Amino acid sequence: MASKVFFSDMRVLPDYGLLDKLDALMKRARMDGIDFKDKLVAVKITFGERGNMAYLRPGYIARVVRYIQDLGGKPFLVDCNTLYYGSRSNAVDHLETAMLHGFNRIEVGCNALIADGLTGLDSTEIEINQKYVKKAKIGSAIAAADIVISVSHFKGHQETGFGGTLKNVGMGSGSRSGKMEMHAASKPKIREENCIACGKCITHCAQKAISFNAKKKAQIDYSKCVGCGQCVASCHYGAASAIYDQQAAALGAKMAEYAYAVLLGKPNFHINLMMDISPECDCWSVNDQAIAPNIGMAVSFDPVALDRACVDLVNKAPAISTSVLFDKKPYQPAEDKFDHVHPDVTWRDTLTHAEEIGLGSQNYELIKIR
Repeated sequence: MASKVFFSDMRVLPDYGLLDKLDALMKRARMDGIDFKDKLVAVKITFGERGNMAYLRPGYIARVVRYIQDLGGKPFLVDCNTLYYGSRSNAVDHLETAMLHGFNRIEVGCNALIADGLTGLDSTEIEINQKYVKKAKIGSAIAAADIVISVSHFKGHQETGFGGTLKNVGMGSGSRSGKMEMHAASKPKIREENCIACGKCITHCAQKAISFNAKKKAQIDYSKCVGCGQCVASCHYGAASAIYDQQAAALGAKMAEYAYAVLLGKPNFHINLMMDISPECDCWSVNDQAIAPNIGMAVSFDPVALDRACVDLVNKAPAISTSVLFDKKPYQPAEDKFDHVHPDVTWRDTLTHAEEIGLGSQNYELIKIR
């Protein structure tokens, strides 16, 4: 049976705006079927790296928080520290970034927590005995929550093709040790012909695994590299890139297994916002031109169906001619946008494995509402 995905576009009326549409989506999808009364509700979001402007506007999150409170729940915003060095690699900087981006009690109506603690060591193991992950290492505040509601910015991603619910819930809920486990089999490579010796990858490598070789080209010491992908995110010249092979494909599968661990035995509901569809993740300290116009909002109890529906909606949307899609080899109308931007990775592995382990179904019914 097809999973239901509820979708609303960006068109509004004078007395019926985008926040009203979000309310309507949550109600039509029967999010209120979850018993929220006096439950601790983790609202899993990403606060966005400082300097990036594509992260979700806090007004959307505030509307989700208010609806949970109206249903009797006790919501809190939550994310885990990043593995790479940046403005979210420890709880002090992370919370300051969240506050600066508007994710504070005044703006959204509840508090924000960093699930894996001050330096990412506050982790709870959840036994799942899956193909790649036996015990997932989840940020303790997420593991302890009664209910998980995710609100995700749907966009491209340099290591998994796209980032949506499974990325937000799976990778985003892993403690630092959990993120290392997910990234360990997927380590980047350096294309020397593209390297201009700017040194950005060296500066941003928290493991000090990158240096210049005798030819003044970046090189990676794989005995130190944890595969976090920060060099890929910081390189603007295509020199640092993900390796797509059998091992790298495991990153998406591990991410799906981590999402499975987070949602195991817990009521959950998921929201994807297809706006500012940047080619890369919000972990960048900048955001590039969107690859497609703003599309709308989609919600579902099924995270796999939701992500698949959003992939399809982005691929059906017009391509933006000034985006990275047209930088080198021009994008063709029938092409998959995520494959074009990230030819070395594929988004299909994540969804296929998520479906195989029973996290959801790629078979969906798209229900459009005003």
